[in-house]
Amino acid sequence: MIGIVVSRADRASEHIGQHLLERLDWTVHTDTQRPDADGGGEFYRREGFELRAFETMHVELTEPEAAFSKPECLEAIVFVSRHAGETGPLLTAHFTGNFGSADYGGQPGAFARAAPGMQKAVVEALEAHAPDGYDVGIECTHHGPTACSVPSLFVELGSDDDQWDDPKGAAAVADAVFELQDVTADHTIGGEPRQVVGFGGGHYTPRCERIVTDTAWAVGHIGSAWQLEAMGDPAAHSDVIEAVFEASAAELAVVDGENPELEAIIEQVGYRVVSETWLRTVGDRPLAVVERLETELSSVTNGLRFGEAPAGTDDCQALSLPNELIAAAHAVDRKKVWRAVADHTVAFETVEGGTLPAGTAVVTAPDDFERIIESLCDILGSKYERIERSAEEIRAHHTSFNPQKAATLGIPEGPAFGKLAAGQPVELNGRTIEPHVVEDEQVDRFPVSSPKTNVTDR
Repeated sequence: MIGIVVSRADRASEHIGQHLLERLDWTVHTDTQRPDADGGGEFYRREGFELRAFETMHVELTEPEAAFSKPECLEAIVFVSRHAGETGPLLTAHFTGNFGSADYGGQPGAFARAAPGMQKAVVEALEAHAPDGYDVGIECTHHGPTACSVPSLFVELGSDDDQWDDPKGAAAVADAVFELQDVTADHTIGGEPRQVVGFGGGHYTPRCERIVTDTAWAVGHIGSAWQLEAMGDPAAHSDVIEAVFEASAAELAVVDGENPELEAIIEQVGYRVVSETWLRTVGDRPLAVVERLETELSSVTNGLRFGEAPAGTDDCQALSLPNELIAAAHAVDRKKVWRAVADHTVAFETVEGGTLPAGTAVVTAPDDFERIIESLCDILGSKYERIERSAEEIRAHHTSFNPQKAATLGIPEGPAFGKLAAGQPVELNGRTIEPHVVEDEQVDRFPVSSPKTNVTDR
């Protein structure tokens, strides 16, 4: 069940609450054990949701989960709230906590348990339901409450009076919240967590937003630059760093900008800093496989990329890619070359900023290497006239215009040379000179021998 918290002190929250109750079928109940101001009195239930209203502002609540009928059954709490700022019409989501002092609720150096999976889902839903003129984004971690015993997040309507009273904006937030019914608090793929902690950047975090919207990963707590400044020296506050990872249920972090002191403390307390490129490259692949391949081949940072072949490594074979053949085909069609390698490998090394496959690759099927060669030869076929293959090499045949032969026949340089080079005959003193008369055959040779070894033997 998802608990929805409405604050009577926040008119945008009440407005969203009204739209929530207007949708679908709710049953009305009365809680006589708690004061109305503390979530008691009249409350509402429907499949997957329970909605309760509180008198105080959300940030001042301590343990709102205790007000719900079955706190132990709550997957998460969603605070529907206003967003205030000079940002224009905006629908946003964020988690709560304080890297430094607790000026707006909660405790200093404390964090509510984040719900990265729900934030990822609600941002997508907000994008789908946002009225014309509204932006959608995520914010860094800020304000209280920090003591919720279950995962929680704020979903907000902003950024001033016009939007707080806008029925379309309130309806968009309500519709987005309803789409969380079957979403889990944590974002997992194949039972593995796919969520990170974010550090650095501004209050609104484009990098973390890209990770949430454009990758297979979700983001937990975000310590923006101003939050990190409020925290102070990372070495003196390693407990806060540890707390933010625990509250995000994450093992990885992305740091926006240069912050070697922070990165050192993150590594020191047992977590890992990765890049946005690493997250995009790894995607939804099993993390144990990724770790093994990074250990056995090279790191994503140093150019490791992943193919489309099944990701098991028990019987994987490492092979040397035909670098010269790949480079020649790459000059013809780089996209097709990438597909030729990626379609038949588990992973492969690259050069030139991760754009050119080269070095070692890992395959699972015995004939994967042959398929790569065949695909590369097909690409070269558009440039060469004839492709031959032996056990050791590819021979690519092509003819080219030889200006010395043309000169020997008395053909003047200029337009006649151009025609012959283009494969067109020319007339010379009543004679027709065919292009093949002044052409030479050339053979480009590309070695393709690739000894294979088990990945574990490397």
